[in-house]
Amino acid sequence: MKKDITTRADIEKMVILFYEKVVSDPILGPVFNGPKKINWETHIPVMCDFWENVLFFSGSYTGNPINLHQYLHKVMPLSPQHFQQWNILFVETVDTLFSGHYALLAKQRALNISQIIQQQLFTGGQAH
Repeated sequence: MKKDITTRADIEKMVILFYEKVVSDPILGPVFNGPKKINWETHIPVMCDFWENVLFFSGSYTGNPINLHQYLHKVMPLSPQHFQQWNILFVETVDTLFSGHYALLAKQRALNISQIIQQQLFTGGQAH
């Protein structure tokens, strides 16, 4: 039986596997390998901070994902398909590695965050 997400190390494992899938994905890869190349040495720890805060309220993340995605959308236009694929890969990654309360919470929060960011980008913040 798979274990639940309970530590920073678990989050790191999840984030690393997820972004390994993302960079080789035909839909998402161009976003992450495109004109604004990602510095993985800084991006991975920031994403680990983000997910640690989302799941365990660690206070370790201080960024603004909506502003970041609005900027990215200006540099390289995003589409709902990008978010759908991100959601699929994220859920797949969590399900591959973990099972339990925090694994379910990670998937629920990821889908909620994705929805909020899409509303901000594609509908000016209005729910449809």
